[in-house]
Amino acid sequence: MNELEFRLINEFQRDFPLAPEPFTLLAHRLATDEATVLTTLAQLQGEGVVSRVGAVFAPRRVGASTLAALPAPLDRLDDIAALISAHPEVNHNYEREHRYNLWFVVTARDEASLRKTLAEIEAETGCRVLSLPLEDEFYIDLGFSLGHDLAGISKSPCASRRIAAEGSRPLSDAEASLMGALQDGLDLVSRPYARLAQRAGMTEGEALALLQQWHNEGVIKRFGVVVRHHELGYTANAMVVWDMPDALVAAAGAQLAAEPAVTLCYRRSRHQPEWRYNLYCMIHGRERGEVERSVAVLSQRYSLSAYPHAVLFSNRRFKQRGARYVAVSETVDG
Repeated sequence: MNELEFRLINEFQRDFPLAPEPFTLLAHRLATDEATVLTTLAQLQGEGVVSRVGAVFAPRRVGASTLAALPAPLDRLDDIAALISAHPEVNHNYEREHRYNLWFVVTARDEASLRKTLAEIEAETGCRVLSLPLEDEFYIDLGFSLGHDLAGISKSPCASRRIAAEGSRPLSDAEASLMGALQDGLDLVSRPYARLAQRAGMTEGEALALLQQWHNEGVIKRFGVVVRHHELGYTANAMVVWDMPDALVAAAGAQLAAEPAVTLCYRRSRHQPEWRYNLYCMIHGRERGEVERSVAVLSQRYSLSAYPHAVLFSNRRFKQRGARYVAVSETVDG
């Protein structure tokens, strides 16, 4: 990876310019020209290192989303994973080391659409689905440094957000059109927001204003170059879960959220009796031993070993893409 590729990925995973010619601004900061920036990003996207350039939406600010899991029989696991991944509402789908071995994220425009998708997956797979909605966000910003470890990551501030109290708001028609047009990311052209606005049926100025409004409201978690962690060398990842007294989760979540090794941290609803856990964090590393050492250090540092817990390493990635809150048929260009 050359210096330009390194800087494009490392420096622009967030705070991407909301301006008519953003790639020109990037080129100025990188002491190169716009055409070179666009060509390099297209190459990185073609290699799978960059997923897209665009928005990562904050969960449950608008629309509806949940983490879900099911216990797939091993002899049917691949077929069931394919059925799950075929749903456009599913954006992540992983096999993890547990009896509940398929874990996937579902997003939709509203709760009714979310429930419909989960019911369809149950009917198609013949497996009971656990829905584990987000209740407290402690840290969700999944950006990756290109250094040798995650200790050098520049983490955004860890601001907790109570989901149940805040809830989510419905999308207006204009918001649905823009979100639908943005879901696959910006086109790698000189004026990407003009192209985006055309697809959404609005002017470039209206699109930029709405994107800025979403950013100010926190609807957009971050806007920039979205990378794939596996292709960057972070091939080991584990979802670590604890069953903690509810009164202690917020304090423990805040402590874990501040740790450089933790890339995600939140509270989710229990699903008794099948699933007892309420505190979650994600730890990514370049190899399994690195992740295991991080789990051990954090457990000891914050006295977490006293609570029932599980470490669910990822075995396979079946699907990974940006969330789809809006069906394609709802967008202006259909």
